[in-house]
Amino acid sequence: MSPSSVTSHQETPWLALYSICLATFLVPMAMSAVNLALPSIAEDLQVDAVLLSWIPSAPLWGSVVLMLPIARLADIWGRKHIHLLGLCLYAFSSLAVVGIDSIEWLLVFRVIQGLASSFIFATAMAMVASFAGSKRRGMFLGIVSTSVYLGLTVGPAAGGLLTEWLGWRSVFWLPVPGIFIALGLIAWLLPNEQPSAKPETQQYSLRQRFDVTGSLLFSLSVSCLFFGVTGLPDAQFIILLIVGVGLSGGFVYQQRHASVPLVRIGALSKNRIFSRSMLASLCMYGASFPVLFIVSLYLQYIQGLSPGDAGKVVLLQALLTACIAPIAGRLSDKHEPRIIATAGCGLFMLGFLLLFFVGMQTPLWQVKTGLALLGIGFGLFSSPNTNAAMSSVDPSRLGIASALLNLARTGGNMFSTAIMVVIFNFYFADQLLQPEHYPQLLTVVKTTLCLGGLYALLGGYFSLTRGRVR
Repeated sequence: MSPSSVTSHQETPWLALYSICLATFLVPMAMSAVNLALPSIAEDLQVDAVLLSWIPSAPLWGSVVLMLPIARLADIWGRKHIHLLGLCLYAFSSLAVVGIDSIEWLLVFRVIQGLASSFIFATAMAMVASFAGSKRRGMFLGIVSTSVYLGLTVGPAAGGLLTEWLGWRSVFWLPVPGIFIALGLIAWLLPNEQPSAKPETQQYSLRQRFDVTGSLLFSLSVSCLFFGVTGLPDAQFIILLIVGVGLSGGFVYQQRHASVPLVRIGALSKNRIFSRSMLASLCMYGASFPVLFIVSLYLQYIQGLSPGDAGKVVLLQALLTACIAPIAGRLSDKHEPRIIATAGCGLFMLGFLLLFFVGMQTPLWQVKTGLALLGIGFGLFSSPNTNAAMSSVDPSRLGIASALLNLARTGGNMFSTAIMVVIFNFYFADQLLQPEHYPQLLTVVKTTLCLGGLYALLGGYFSLTRGRVR
């Protein structure tokens, strides 16, 4: 890295941050916007319900299956190069959708979008943590978190309007100009990194430093776990899930004995701050992910709200999280992140408690208050938790650390979704929801919210016991 590039970089940290935020806003926005285009896609491409359900699921698998290998390559080759490659790949796969006329090709490009997002999100937090410095790391990470939440918040509304005005393909191609702008800004503003190599790895060649066996085991185990979860509770998918658990055990064993592993399992277990931050993230994201779905069903079926009005109510949680996250991140730069994050867990549990007591005639203010507490609590938790985790690792492993946190988030989402699917299948199987089923639906809502509260309680325990960063 030349002195001039360092000086230039130091003069433009905020522009560098916002160029990364532009990408981390547009990609989640485009991913969530697709959900509102599903009926139009089904009608245009003549898609059945099973294949239609894979449109939002396919990129989730793509984003997880290469997360750790890509993060390790980023630590070896340079995070900027991997990030730019991810942006190019995402733009290409989005533009390619314009010319397709079959669901099979759409699913292929959705997987590619997921793979591209793993390039982007495995490196974004690591790059920001690297150039922010210790005094501004929490605030900068909070701003990145806010950009993600804003993208997820704006996505459904944007997807509905784009589909109505320009057709469903516009949901894919319209964000591409912004992604190219982000690509150009990042290429210009961020310096080229020197590939990281700790003294103990310098004796190895580039091929030896990248753990091919571990990468294959990781990808296979994640694939079995993912497809096993999506097929629950069928017997063959339970078997696939068991195979995934076995491969995960094999991955852990191989990582403990590899010369230069993807993840230093021993160091991870010894780093109490990082490991407990990961577990807290797993629990809190597992608690948060089903809320949008389950509360929207409650509002539309039991409360009788229209989809638009229900959307405005559930939007409250995401907006408050987006507003609170950068403030909490800034506070965690000056005060102990453990205290702020754990306070967020407490408010989060309080929100679940308030929502648990909803009934058939509950006033809407109670639902809004519960969602507000969830939004504030999660905003207080997310940035300080990430700040604590990223502050506790060696700079040469920031890419892997970022990927592990993303895996914890995705794992929490997958686990809670699987549990929710099992609950729905137990109560409803293949029945259509009719007014006579609303008492059962209320039971499902309460059961899911109760489980979410328990996940949050466990997350609060891991957060509180992680130890002091300062």
